[in-house]
Amino acid sequence: MSDITNHPISGGRAVVECLKANNIKYVFGLIGSATMELFDALYDEKNITFIDVRDERTGTHMADAFARASGSIGVIIAGQNGPGATNLVTGVAQAKAAFSPLLSIAGAIATEHQGKDAFQEVDQQKLFEPITKKTFSIENTQSITEEMNKAIELSKNGKWGPVHVNIPRNVLAGTESYETFKNEIKIEHLEINKNDLEKIISLIEISKKPVIICGAGVKNTKTQDEIILLSKKLNIPIVSSAGHGDVISFEYKLYGGQMGPRGNVIASSLVKNADFILAIGTRLGFNSTFYSYDNISETAKIAQVDIDPIAIGRYFPIEVGIQNDVKIFLDSLIAETKNKVFNNNNEDWVQNFVKEKINYYKKRDENADVNSKIIQPSGLFKELRDIMPKNSSITLDAGTLCLQATDEFNFFESKSLFTPLDFGLVGFSFAAGLGVKLAKPHSTVFSLMGDGGFGMTVSELSTAVHHKINTITIVMNNKSWGAEKAYQRDFYEERYIGADINSPPFHELAEIYGAKGYYVTELKNFKKAVSDALVCNKPAVINVQVDPKALYSFRKDSFKHKSK
Repeated sequence: MSDITNHPISGGRAVVECLKANNIKYVFGLIGSATMELFDALYDEKNITFIDVRDERTGTHMADAFARASGSIGVIIAGQNGPGATNLVTGVAQAKAAFSPLLSIAGAIATEHQGKDAFQEVDQQKLFEPITKKTFSIENTQSITEEMNKAIELSKNGKWGPVHVNIPRNVLAGTESYETFKNEIKIEHLEINKNDLEKIISLIEISKKPVIICGAGVKNTKTQDEIILLSKKLNIPIVSSAGHGDVISFEYKLYGGQMGPRGNVIASSLVKNADFILAIGTRLGFNSTFYSYDNISETAKIAQVDIDPIAIGRYFPIEVGIQNDVKIFLDSLIAETKNKVFNNNNEDWVQNFVKEKINYYKKRDENADVNSKIIQPSGLFKELRDIMPKNSSITLDAGTLCLQATDEFNFFESKSLFTPLDFGLVGFSFAAGLGVKLAKPHSTVFSLMGDGGFGMTVSELSTAVHHKINTITIVMNNKSWGAEKAYQRDFYEERYIGADINSPPFHELAEIYGAKGYYVTELKNFKKAVSDALVCNKPAVINVQVDPKALYSFRKDSFKHKSK
């Protein structure tokens, strides 16, 4: 392709050239008349693959999960202003809650029509400002490259997060010459205060019950090796915050899995009884602690490290707070401890944890109900654990499923668990799985969800088939909105309203779309269905009839007035 700098091109073409210059390989989106110049430019662009979706919300989940799995920016385009843009909102809000580096682009009405109650007009600037790091509205064709590069840089600078860009149709249709399509991204690094490191080391030296809590910041900075090195040097167990059970390999001896109300009893006990907590890349927020000393030691000294200054000491008092990149912190702390000998005051603490961990996972297998005539979640999870490849990635939905599946799977590599726990939405898992598969084409991707959530997103089977994105979706079909039905059962005397679902046979629907469908009513047939799905070379949907009574309510604190 010839050099197009300093030659007049459309605003739509300029947007695409900016994406290409910033090494964007995938763009998700739904076309619309407001952005035709942009999509026409994508037609000729061989370095970017366009994944056409059936709904802007699910497309945003794909882009969000792609970003998390790859560490690259996920891009979603709503081709139409108004309804196209508003359909992005739920997905963008989820990406913000998950600190996912997302770039969402929406068409906007022409500048001369703004503020005149025009067709499909909505204030998209105000709409997206609360759910993004920043929202840009590009006012003229000349400024496209500058504003686009600012948006791309911002999404990954500091604390990751979504950035939204509104582009009016006349701006896309205009023509301009541009000198360059990429600005040099400058990332500023803060200095580490050596006194803070010395304080942390002193706290470690006197502690008898220390624990390291790792969050998304560890995954995003790819510092698993550094964390393990530190853990071995200091002889300190590691746990993860909720939704990040993949932060450290399951095989590491001193890793206990997910903590808190959504975690397992071993990891949770470590945090509850610790005398020193080193929190790295985690907010210690709602899903991990409920902001309550019911889930974290009230007497523990806490050192917290996060790139976001707002996160430090936000929910619990701290002894040491360090605002910095996780990798810079870990490299500095490892260097400070390299030649230092520690006294192993915590040896009993560690040995007891190791024994309890072994026993916990043994009992997890022993207690799994594999003999019930009606399929139980625990039995299904055990069967899946036994057959899934080590390179598997898992996506989950919120609701009963996430509660049932907490710590039920073994993750052998980082960035292999993707959840919507930060925002708590249903309808994430299937679409997210498609994004993960594009980011990790050699990984086997399992998407677990209920029949309600899959019903929301089933149209994306068309996207999966069209683009040959071969994931395995396991629909745990209990014919209900499980979590809500559990609340009505536990707190509202079984006065069920809107809780039951009448879904189509999803396995047959999958076949109609051109995917592979399986129907499982007995657990003995589940492994065969998974084995077939692994080699069918198509997107696969396994419709599993699970016990409709196996429901869980969670937020009992929300219903104290109803407790008996």
